[in-house]
Amino acid sequence: MSAHLLILPILLPLLAGAVLLLFSGARLAWKRPLNLFACVLLLGVALALLVKAAGGETQVYVLGDWAPPFGIVLVLDRFSALLLVVTAVLAVPVTLAMSAGTDRTGQNFHALLQFQLMGLNGAFLTGDLFNLFVFFEVLLIASYALLVFGGGRARVAASMHYVFLNLVGSAVFIIAVGLLYGLTGTLNMADMAQRLATLPAEDVALARAAGLLLLLVFAMKAALLPLGMWLPAAYASAAAPIAALFAIMSKVGIYAIFRVHGLLFGDHAGALAGLGQTLIWWLALGTLVLGVCGMLGARSLRSLLAWQVMVSVGTLLAGWSLGTAAAWRGALFYLVHSTWLTAAMFLVAGVVVSRRGIAEDGFMISQRIASPAVGLAFLAGAVALIGLPPLSGFVGKALLLQAAGTAEALFWILLLVAGLAALLAFTRAGSTLFWRGEPSTPRSSAVPMPMAPVWMLLPLSLLLVLAGDPILTYLGATAEVLKTPQALIDAVLGARAGGS
Repeated sequence: MSAHLLILPILLPLLAGAVLLLFSGARLAWKRPLNLFACVLLLGVALALLVKAAGGETQVYVLGDWAPPFGIVLVLDRFSALLLVVTAVLAVPVTLAMSAGTDRTGQNFHALLQFQLMGLNGAFLTGDLFNLFVFFEVLLIASYALLVFGGGRARVAASMHYVFLNLVGSAVFIIAVGLLYGLTGTLNMADMAQRLATLPAEDVALARAAGLLLLLVFAMKAALLPLGMWLPAAYASAAAPIAALFAIMSKVGIYAIFRVHGLLFGDHAGALAGLGQTLIWWLALGTLVLGVCGMLGARSLRSLLAWQVMVSVGTLLAGWSLGTAAAWRGALFYLVHSTWLTAAMFLVAGVVVSRRGIAEDGFMISQRIASPAVGLAFLAGAVALIGLPPLSGFVGKALLLQAAGTAEALFWILLLVAGLAALLAFTRAGSTLFWRGEPSTPRSSAVPMPMAPVWMLLPLSLLLVLAGDPILTYLGATAEVLKTPQALIDAVLGARAGGS
């Protein structure tokens, strides 16, 4: 069984989603525990794979008994294992939050969640460029339906922009894959990396164009300026638990930039080394500026959090553009922190909406929530996202600034200004939601939102700090392998048929 553990993050949600669809007419009392059981089981598998990957050996699973580079492979290393755990940890509280009643407002949430998890896990594990496209499409199709879950004009309008841009991105993706396949004769990313490094001089320009198209697609999915304007409206209009789940969505594009660019266009890629890195640097800084402006102008808590996601995207890709293992270690720490804490705060926003009557989470009406528990959760999440000590946001930003050094003064200024802007924005939000005005009265029709899922995620910020030494050791080793992927390439191409 252990030899086949690597494929379970894909098979488990596939089977669970199929069963949930098969019994789509069944009562929610049956669907909820089945979905939760599948998510908990997935978390156990992800943790087991993390332990397996922590030793440093790359695990390769050969599908269909066709040895690389001809067959399809799944690849587990420290990076993919980390993202599997981040996603699985997120799935459990999201399921609990939806099961409190939000899942009554639409059809087949539980099946869609499982298919979304299947697409995410497949994207993190695949070693094949075309199958990365396939898993992107799986998770995007599920996200289209989840975004409009519960209906409403704002959600439909936001989903139209989201769907259109992603359809364009998918078309560009498949064109880029076709160009790279025509140049190298392979879709296996490890094999493609070796062939791109030794391309004839006359093919380099076409390979550069294909690589830039790939980078364009990943930047759009990561919501990088100017391709990320779909994100604020989409995240702010989605149901709170779904917005919490979407905290991992923009990270898929960032994962692809780290993984695919590191393999195909890293330092070993000859004439193609560092493709687009300078461009991403300036776009990332621009995304930071845009996110700061959006936070300061936000009119609701969910909108503020959506712009905070833009800030995290700019921060992460600026860290990637620095191009050092130390910067990548800091970026990976910040990726984990920002995913979990942003999700927690979207769940807090859901609680606010359910308890604040017609004002929902807007800042234009002074109507406070008289709940110390909700206020404390908001304060803890805001402190972490702002980057104040002693929580994980401070550690992530400190690692990035340390890696940047004094030579990157502009990055220092923008990251510190982003923290100040977040402090101002969350202070305004907190005073409006929890301090000023009369106590709010929930609407009788409001869907309840429990606090338990919030408290499952918020303590993880402190855990990241308390367990900082082993976590940073793990992330440092991960960054080193991403920077020098030859060991991964050798492991994939050295794999033989027979399962692993």
